Amino acid sequence: MKTHRREIMIYYNPDSSSDRMTVAHAQSVSRHIKSYAFGRTPSTGTSWYQIIRALGKHPKELMNKAHPYYQQHIRGREFDDESWINVIRYNPDILKAPIAVRGQRAIVCSTPTDIYKLMDGTPPNLL
Repeated sequence: MKTHRREIMIYYNPDSSSDRMTVAHAQSVSRHIKSYAFGRTPSTGTSWYQIIRALGKHPKELMNKAHPYYQQHIRGREFDDESWINVIRYNPDILKAPIAVRGQRAIVCSTPTDIYKLMDGTPPNLL
């Protein structure tokens, strides 16, 4: 999913203090933030496909393997690409960390400060 170079889009778990801190860090570097809480995201299979492609990761790498849903329904199973995307689309709370998108780049924010990896040296006040 492509965004404007100044806009940062974040998919996050609102119940996680670390995820909320990631959103706060993003707001400190740009006024153009769109944050989507898991479960309330306006997501389609196509948008998740584009995000996963921009991340350059397999969808399974994005999942919290300790999550009860993963343990009960996914562990030990393999799916085709479309099915993996549907797992994420309909169960976004299974993601292990927020995902931030800026332009054509996307990153998994394992720590709140990972958001700065999207900045490319652009001074925060110019965003």
